[in-house]
Amino acid sequence: MSPAVAPFPSAAPGRLAENVVHFARVLRGCGIAIGTDKVMDAVRVLPLSGLERREDWHATLAALFVTRREQQALFDEAFETFWRDPAIEERMRALLLPKVQGRAARSAAGGRLSEALYPERGAAPREVERPPEVTVDATLTFSAAERLRTLDFERMSSEEWAQAKRIVSSLRLPVPEVRTRRFEASRRGRIDLAGTLRQMARRGGEIASPARREPRRRPPPLVVLCDISGSMHRYTRMFLHFLHALTRDRERVSTLVFGTRLTNVTRPLRDRDVDEALARVGAAAQDWAGGTRIGACLREFNFRWARRLLGQNACVLLVTDGLDRDDAADLAREMQSLHRACHRLVWLNPLLRYEGFEPRATGIASMLPHVDAFIPMHNIATLRELAAALPR
Repeated sequence: MSPAVAPFPSAAPGRLAENVVHFARVLRGCGIAIGTDKVMDAVRVLPLSGLERREDWHATLAALFVTRREQQALFDEAFETFWRDPAIEERMRALLLPKVQGRAARSAAGGRLSEALYPERGAAPREVERPPEVTVDATLTFSAAERLRTLDFERMSSEEWAQAKRIVSSLRLPVPEVRTRRFEASRRGRIDLAGTLRQMARRGGEIASPARREPRRRPPPLVVLCDISGSMHRYTRMFLHFLHALTRDRERVSTLVFGTRLTNVTRPLRDRDVDEALARVGAAAQDWAGGTRIGACLREFNFRWARRLLGQNACVLLVTDGLDRDDAADLAREMQSLHRACHRLVWLNPLLRYEGFEPRATGIASMLPHVDAFIPMHNIATLRELAAALPR
């Protein structure tokens, strides 16, 4: 398509507002959060920025709607699919035409974009005569389960999301046991003098064999600090499904979520039904999908919860992208205090899904020196590999 086209006729009955609203609705269906204020700004700004060049059109909408770097590729694909007129190849007349479903082939967009552009109709499809079933050898074909295992949570469609939730709910982490300071009766081990004396007192001074004891072993506490800000919304929802299964399968698991404030959601996650549990978590966390203040929330945790939860070789899972605008010095100090209080600090970051990721952000650079393991968390495969980072 030519980069420059003739200006739109001023007298033509344009449908700018309707198409911008429809485009924003498609982006919301893809997972990009767009408020009404941004849509109104787009309707006001687009005529001022000019309608002559497609590049200006694209840049203006991207500046208003894209808030994170990982959203850019999805926005570009949605823009190319939505804003085009098949009748005129060299001129961009999408504003003057009403949007209709099915303008582009469904195969042109995949995953969540395809569902947003082509929603399913409520009416049942007409029955057609089916061709005879053909059986093929699928031994060498790519497994759908394998694709789902490595598919990014951010790119999943609604159907894939439902399948992933069922898989995640069945995941189990191995439960390591650590030695504690308490003792328990055992057939082997050191002689228990106090237990032997009590046994002699009950038997009138006679003793058949001395009582013995050994250190008790039990799973260490697991504390999860989960970021629920807007940039982590999709990943946090799936990780909470994993935590629900982990909480019911393992004792002494404490979960706290944070955005602009810290909220303890350990009790809501213990509900037997996962949907009811997540509904209670959403009701308890008032700052869901909002901003983030990692330093302030870690300070509150170190002050209020660290002494209660971080005893007996506790392991801490910190689930966040590390994007914080607070003072980096305060964030580094709170991360250092958290690292000293726990046995092992594991940071799960979805930004590690990018091959060229570098810790250039101030928040990430200040947090990274104080963690024992820095691993990705963006698909089912990374959740399976989480067990290797936990203490044995």
